[in-house]
Amino acid sequence: MLRQRVLVTVVLLPIGLILIYLGGIPFLLFITLFLSLAAWEYARLFQKGGFQPASLLVVAGTVAITLGRGLDGFQSAHWILGSLILLSMLYHLVAYERGRDQAGTDFAITLSGPIYVGWLGAYLISLRDIPNGMAWFLVALPAIWAADSGAYFYGRKFGRHKLSPRLSPKKSWEGYIAGIVSGTLIGMAFAAIASANLPAGSGFTLLRGAILGLVLAVVTPLGDLGESMIKRQVGVKDSSKLFPGHGGAFDRIDSWIWGAILSYYLITWFFI
Repeated sequence: MLRQRVLVTVVLLPIGLILIYLGGIPFLLFITLFLSLAAWEYARLFQKGGFQPASLLVVAGTVAITLGRGLDGFQSAHWILGSLILLSMLYHLVAYERGRDQAGTDFAITLSGPIYVGWLGAYLISLRDIPNGMAWFLVALPAIWAADSGAYFYGRKFGRHKLSPRLSPKKSWEGYIAGIVSGTLIGMAFAAIASANLPAGSGFTLLRGAILGLVLAVVTPLGDLGESMIKRQVGVKDSSKLFPGHGGAFDRIDSWIWGAILSYYLITWFFI
């Protein structure tokens, strides 16, 4: 499995870096595609648990929210979300009338998908669009990856005390702490690189890199645990088998979507 994980990373990482560098429409389309796949997997997970969310609305809502964020920021969000709520309720009212007794729960799942995956995930676009967004993006995401990898490898070898026995029995407090250290150090390192390559006053310092890395390393594992909660409830190991050794798109972005919104507001409120 480790070999598959490394191979997929080696193939996908250069593509991701190129698109982050390009920004604009290519990056927007890539994020939209990735989030739409994750949204489809989100709906499929609940379907495997016996629920009947409207997959088409989950995916379409995610696509609309993401494209709206990329094309006009937050300006179109009010009518996109409003339309999504009304359409979702209409769909499940009809489903109930046709005999689906759990249509109210299905409605909640249909609505939560585009909000959780689409609204939060669209902050990847917002983060890339801030001043020096490419550089900030390349501080935040490596910190998340480093925290995840540090927790995985250190916890696998030295983990003794379970972090969350029901949600994720393989995660340990030792691994979690190692992830915090890794994420903080990588945040500092990439902030230093950005500072050395950007004009003075760009906002990048070792301290800010450390703070960003620390916050992300502490909080973003909750995204992974959140997806684990859903998967355990419905009895599924991975959201799909899209990426060998990694699972599906939802498995890949469970921590990113938390990191995106945290990074966006931490940076825009306090660093620039």
